[in-house]
Amino acid sequence: MKVVFAGTPEFAAVALRSLFEAGFEIPLVLTQPDRPAGRGMQLQASPVKQFALAHGIPVLQPLSLRLDSKDPERAAQARAAHETLSGLDYDVMVVAAYGLILPKSTLDIRPCINIHGSLLPRWRGAAPIHRAVEAGDASTGVTIMQMEEGLDTGPMLTIEAIPIEPQDTTGSLHDKLAALGGRMIVDALQRYGELRPVPQPGEGVTYAAKISKEEAKLDLSQPAEALARKVRAFNPFPGAHAQAGGVTVKIWKAEPVEGAGTPGKVLQADAQHGIVVACGQGALRLAELQKPGGKRLPAAEFLKGFPLENLAFE
Repeated sequence: MKVVFAGTPEFAAVALRSLFEAGFEIPLVLTQPDRPAGRGMQLQASPVKQFALAHGIPVLQPLSLRLDSKDPERAAQARAAHETLSGLDYDVMVVAAYGLILPKSTLDIRPCINIHGSLLPRWRGAAPIHRAVEAGDASTGVTIMQMEEGLDTGPMLTIEAIPIEPQDTTGSLHDKLAALGGRMIVDALQRYGELRPVPQPGEGVTYAAKISKEEAKLDLSQPAEALARKVRAFNPFPGAHAQAGGVTVKIWKAEPVEGAGTPGKVLQADAQHGIVVACGQGALRLAELQKPGGKRLPAAEFLKGFPLENLAFE
């Protein structure tokens, strides 16, 4: 089976690697254009592009696949990509976290299959892993689905669940789901002729909106349980934070504990008890923090360089 692959971040690169190692012929990879990254803001190839180039797989990086784009450059690149795909000998396109909308003109060339990091129809959209952690879901998983024009609305080919552990962050859960998705897409393509698509349930639909940096500012008037989930959901990106003494402090690990006081008040701040901050309900024990330009530090180490006496978080 010949597979065109479309994806961009590490989640997708894991799937691409799995397909490659399973022996599928991959005549072309589509990925987003190189983006500025790092402190020097140098152009950086996506993880998918890096894997493709390292293994001699041709790469295409159109700005858009929409033939009707009003931007002349985007429209020209979309036409070129469409011509390439239309003339290419392949059986199926596999899509994983590509980041570009596949229009009907692309979907009509060959069957398109998506690797989605949730138990559809829950958490359709851009950030299913973040939202599952933030919501306190007990489980999540991967759905292999046929693509159609709607947002993650296509019929399902296979679906598999895993538990969300109490200490899972978006980072740790991402790695588990990426590995699961890689295994499932190989299995799905190996059994492709046997699988029968099943429509998604009509109930239980939720949408995972794209994560904004503004969301990562903790509102300490919220319950500690919800804030602890946000800390895990926004680790590693964009990183939960609050201000103390006019300084923005990132919070990488936290847990809800008993406690009461004005939201934001520092209830304890010492090496023995750590840093405990009052919330709208209960309190939050901050276990790992980072000040601007510094390293992530355990609470006891953080306090040596950032005393919190007479300060409050806001």
